[in-house]
Amino acid sequence: MRRRFLLLAALLLLGAADVSHAGPPPLAAVPIARLDLPWWKARHEAKLAEAKRGPVDLVLLGDSITHDYEMTGPEPFRDFRAVWQRFYGDRHALNLGFPGDATSHLLWRILHGEIDGIAPKAAVILIGANNLGRLHWSAPDTVRGIEAVVAATHRRLPRTKILLLGVLPSDRGAWVMRTAAEINAALAAEYGHGALPYVTYFDASPLFLRGGAVDISLFYDPLESPPRPALHPSPAGQARMAAAIEPAISAMLADRPHGP
Repeated sequence: MRRRFLLLAALLLLGAADVSHAGPPPLAAVPIARLDLPWWKARHEAKLAEAKRGPVDLVLLGDSITHDYEMTGPEPFRDFRAVWQRFYGDRHALNLGFPGDATSHLLWRILHGEIDGIAPKAAVILIGANNLGRLHWSAPDTVRGIEAVVAATHRRLPRTKILLLGVLPSDRGAWVMRTAAEINAALAAEYGHGALPYVTYFDASPLFLRGGAVDISLFYDPLESPPRPALHPSPAGQARMAAAIEPAISAMLADRPHGP
């Protein structure tokens, strides 16, 4: 296993890493597949085929929070159809959200064809929540992973404008909240205020907080049986975030504003 990681790291240094950093990349910035999971392999292959069918004007890259747009219930708190249709249904949007993916897994997918052969006007990147779960990767390592994702996306889609979202708050403990805030502060310093002409950075964290704490009413995990810590926005939470980023997306796509 260690040999495999060293080989992957070497490959990343040769072509996929942000070479502005000295030394080998952390695992968060190394492309790692999950092909041992049949559903993950099948979804990857299905998304390769979907991208080829085109056209694609908007691509959303991420984890289960992005994937949730494809959920249709049966419980109302799991039905995202109306939100997707309202904001993205007529925009030739491709959903590349994979449940459980960390930055390393999204990076692998980018480097293995999921955005090849398309020319979207805009790409939305929301990744990093799973770095802070059982992987327990640090803020600096996760920032390196997000940097690698942004760089790889730009290399393959040089004319695509990127909307990078910060890691959303979640009710998974003080370390997770603190680390997510550190990640977002670093991303704001690096990508905020037009630092890179092809990246717009937006921190949606305030949308999901109330009185400085996570507003669990905007997440569906506590409604599950058994209830889980708030991590995934409910349809109402997702709609709130979609409305907040809509001005940026509409400008990137040069189309009419969507939403309520």
